[in-house]
Amino acid sequence: MSEGTMKIDEVSKRSGLSKRTIRYYEEIGIIPETLRSDGGFRLYTIKHIDRLKRITMAKDVLGLSLKELQEFLGLEDELENQRAEYRKVDDPKKRKEKLADILKTADKQITIIDQKIENIHSIKADLLDYKKRASKLMDEITD
Repeated sequence: MSEGTMKIDEVSKRSGLSKRTIRYYEEIGIIPETLRSDGGFRLYTIKHIDRLKRITMAKDVLGLSLKELQEFLGLEDELENQRAEYRKVDDPKKRKEKLADILKTADKQITIIDQKIENIHSIKADLLDYKKRASKLMDEITD
């Protein structure tokens, strides 16, 4: 095992995810493929763990489905690539174009988040309405 790499047991402990989930995420492409040891074991890096933690946060905080997660993380990867491209460009006009691309991609991610927030607000509004009606009915009942 090369320095800076770890086996799936260690990654599972550090990320809080099952080995099966980690393998599945690799299979569907939301974490990068791993290197393999001479014995065929998957070898992960800190970048894999960081990505797994990001996935967990996106699922838990944003409530993203697997499909939404793939889209969201794909946009995140796209943003990273766009930032790298931006850093390579010296021409001001081209830098502006690269920044425009970055803004578009960030807007796509924000749209995904905004849709989730809208859904949460809708559910909350329904619950508040239900609570208001139940409270009114409670006040109308005489003992």
